[in-house]
Amino acid sequence: MAIGVHAPETDLMLPRPEPGEQWDPHTIHTYYFGFSIPEAGIGAFLYLRLQPAFPLSQGGVCLFRGTDNVEATDIAFLDYEITMPWPTVDGRTITTDNGLRIEFLEPGHRARITYTSKEGTTSVDVTAEAVTPLLARGHVMPGEENHHDVSRAAGGSEQFMHMTGGLVLDGERHVVDCYAPRDRSWNQVRVEKRGAVPVPPVGWSPMYFGPDLVFNQISFEAPDTEPPWLGLYDVGDRPSHHYAWVQVGDETRTVTWVRRSVLERHPRTHLPLRQVVEARDERGDEYRFEGEAVAAASLPAWPNVSFHDSVYRWRDQQGRTTHATYQEIWFDEFQKEMRRRHAPATAAAL
Repeated sequence: MAIGVHAPETDLMLPRPEPGEQWDPHTIHTYYFGFSIPEAGIGAFLYLRLQPAFPLSQGGVCLFRGTDNVEATDIAFLDYEITMPWPTVDGRTITTDNGLRIEFLEPGHRARITYTSKEGTTSVDVTAEAVTPLLARGHVMPGEENHHDVSRAAGGSEQFMHMTGGLVLDGERHVVDCYAPRDRSWNQVRVEKRGAVPVPPVGWSPMYFGPDLVFNQISFEAPDTEPPWLGLYDVGDRPSHHYAWVQVGDETRTVTWVRRSVLERHPRTHLPLRQVVEARDERGDEYRFEGEAVAAASLPAWPNVSFHDSVYRWRDQQGRTTHATYQEIWFDEFQKEMRRRHAPATAAAL
């Protein structure tokens, strides 16, 4: 299936119910930007989630360093509010109550993201310049699409950006110059009810090696790799990925097969620390990427699941390396299974 491209104005879509309308309370619009500073082991998660049925929003700035961030409050800097009023929207600029500001200088192509902590010791000022098309992406979790409201068109987009600017973290200055994905969703119904979307842990692994190779996929670990979710979820015979693409020069190709294999997990957070992603595109070209985490954290974006962000160092078949976010999300059944498996080792460590 061909990968579509969204119009630039979708960046500004923030519909709300008309007077008298009743929307599903789980309807969401989201914005995600991120960046990494690999040499310092730093990752940034800049997120806004809007709930138009109320209307409310949540989000803010999460900055993490190193791989041993077990709790959200372990990270280097946390300013994330679960309940905020609807953000201020002034033309092409969206500003949250806690000061995260997203200005779309050129929708679909360029944005500036700024933030300053109330203490004034931590700040973000980065510009995002598009290096890939504004590709159309659907739902995040397999099965989530079954809950969407068919009366309102749901959508999503993904795009790789050249992130430049600066970060001040607790008074320490860092230069930002990296390639990182952004994404957003609108009118999606992301249910939080227990058992509504029974799916194994899902991992997102975008990678930018250069204009000749940009890769992205969302999948669960392939069943033939003996993943720890076996026996907890019935995935039938569906593919392990549900969205994947590769950009080769100016050409965007659909990825038709993905096999993701985890080699090592963090002993306490259970996030993959090392893994291999293999893939094949619609033309039959094959890819293999080996990755390891240089920073990782548990984050509060979705309280009904375990949500983790990380900075991964990826290596392609030619030996080239790049860094980008790797994000994974799972439900409580998997968390309990991993705790059971690691209980003896954890007790010994304590």
